[in-house]
Amino acid sequence: MESAGVGWLAAIIIGGIAGWLAEMFMKSNMGVLMNIVLGIVGAAIASAVFGMLGISFGGWIGYLIAGFIGACILIAIVRAIRH
Repeated sequence: MESAGVGWLAAIIIGGIAGWLAEMFMKSNMGVLMNIVLGIVGAAIASAVFGMLGISFGGWIGYLIAGFIGACILIAIVRAIRH
């Protein structure tokens, strides 16, 4: 997270926003804490995957985009496992 230029407090805030946006987009109901977790973990996973593909996101906006994409992927995985 530090390599993206985002500190821990900013990661929590941006992760919460990214998780909330993913929750709205995917039409799920996870809760505030889960939104934060999904956003942060989603950003880490998406950044790693995009890094392997040679795509890099930087700064707050990049972290938000990566968090949103990663959180959407995590929500889809949870839905697939539950069904």
